[in-house]
Amino acid sequence: MPTFDLYAEEPEESVWQVPASGAARFNWEYDAGRDRLLALYQKGKDKQWDGQRRIDWELEVDPYDPLGTPDEAMSLYGTKYWAKLTEKDKGELRLHYASWQFSQFLHGEQGAMICAARIVESVPDLDAKFYSATQTMDEARHAEIYGRFLHEKVGLLYPINDNLQSLLGDTLRDSRWDMPYLGMQVLIEGLALAAFGMIRDTTDKPLPKQILAYVMQDEARHVAFGRMALRDYYKQLTDAELREREEFVIEGCYLMRDRLRGVEVLENFGIPKAEAEACSEQSEFLALFRKLLFSRIVPCVKDIGLWGKRLQQAYVDMGVLELGDSSLDLLMAQDEEIAEKLDAERFAAEERERVAEVEGAIEAGRRPDG
Repeated sequence: MPTFDLYAEEPEESVWQVPASGAARFNWEYDAGRDRLLALYQKGKDKQWDGQRRIDWELEVDPYDPLGTPDEAMSLYGTKYWAKLTEKDKGELRLHYASWQFSQFLHGEQGAMICAARIVESVPDLDAKFYSATQTMDEARHAEIYGRFLHEKVGLLYPINDNLQSLLGDTLRDSRWDMPYLGMQVLIEGLALAAFGMIRDTTDKPLPKQILAYVMQDEARHVAFGRMALRDYYKQLTDAELREREEFVIEGCYLMRDRLRGVEVLENFGIPKAEAEACSEQSEFLALFRKLLFSRIVPCVKDIGLWGKRLQQAYVDMGVLELGDSSLDLLMAQDEEIAEKLDAERFAAEERERVAEVEGAIEAGRRPDG
């Protein structure tokens, strides 16, 4: 079924055109490169996988509870609107929230694919071009997977959120080669990783857990790539140049924080926008959710050398400054381990089933009537 037949509300335009800016850079030195980045490139090649095969698409999904979302996690919970909802209404609300979340993941992955391709084009170093080429493939796979999940298992999509679209546009329109790194690798992907992780670690539904675990395994490499490239480059910039990038981060973080309200969902249920925003702001669960979503961004921003007073004050205002002391390396290692463990458990179970089938067939052959 065409995607446009599944949108909860029709997107304003079928194709979003962002004018390209900046230079395409060729590099004729083919034998030099940073060992760390080339090792990451090798890992990117080794870790390629097929979303059609690695994910068990035969698993059933209840579209009215795709993620196992508890009542307390719904922004209407505890409000006058919640008391009026029937069980059927609550199922519809869960469907729309899951659709909205995974639709933003899908749109973000397409944006990541385009930004990674832009990095291949514009970054001056060949080792970075090599790695970005593997990332472009990763992001294409992620968009494919999220698109399939929404089409086949959920049956509903939402257009791209205005704030996410604004940040993507700002990232792509900037002619400086490092801005796709900063906007996508650090901000959008850092926030997406935290969102993916919170759902991965709380859902009891096996299909979305698989999807998120395997996508996060890739994304851990992408964030490591952005950290390496930007940390090296930002050491060379002037204070004025660093402040310009900090301003971009501040604006982007506010946009991303405001992106997470899901007001569009509540408006689709007939709730006026102002009241929908108030419900979202007053939700204790969403307040915690939004704070934890910066768990990957703040330490990464600090690590790459953007940590001026104004940026720190913005994080104080958001209540997330203390996240700067988190260990990104530990979080990324956990992402790798969770995906590998999930694979091991899945394939061990499949092997046990195959062994049982073979033993059953052998036993049946031994019987006189077999």
